[in-house]
Amino acid sequence: MHADLAGESVILWWGLFDSELYVEHETQRYGPYAPISGPIPLHRYRKFKKTKLEKRLERLEALAEVLVLGEPENDGRDAMSLNEVTAELPSQPFRDPDPFHEICFANGIKARLAIADYLGKPLALLTQAQKDWIDNLLDETLEKHKVMQRVRAYFRPHQGQQGSHVT
Repeated sequence: MHADLAGESVILWWGLFDSELYVEHETQRYGPYAPISGPIPLHRYRKFKKTKLEKRLERLEALAEVLVLGEPENDGRDAMSLNEVTAELPSQPFRDPDPFHEICFANGIKARLAIADYLGKPLALLTQAQKDWIDNLLDETLEKHKVMQRVRAYFRPHQGQQGSHVT
């Protein structure tokens, strides 16, 4: 094909029983172009091209067949030495009682985000007195349970009714 036709809209002329292809662009016709390979005979199929993953798996399988490891001798020494090694490993407990921040909020910002999420609105929409109350609460504690319990009590004192502090 002509490189000049790259990206252009063309008409392909190829009939049902034709073996050549013609290309028409505007008023000029190019061709005939013969197929690269012959037709596939009946009852024969071309193999699918292998992907990179399939090629890699074949290489690994071939390597695994070459690297056959022998069976270890089972005289009991391997099991004992493994137990001895695991008994000698040093351990160090967590210094922080909550290293994954499951009990306490990581910081005041995370606590404020959780409070805003609970209230369903940004804290900037609260009154100054409510913001001051939240600041005092977070200065006291960052424990999730205590913070959320006190926020519920302050903003929604009666579950069925609108709280008196909510604006």
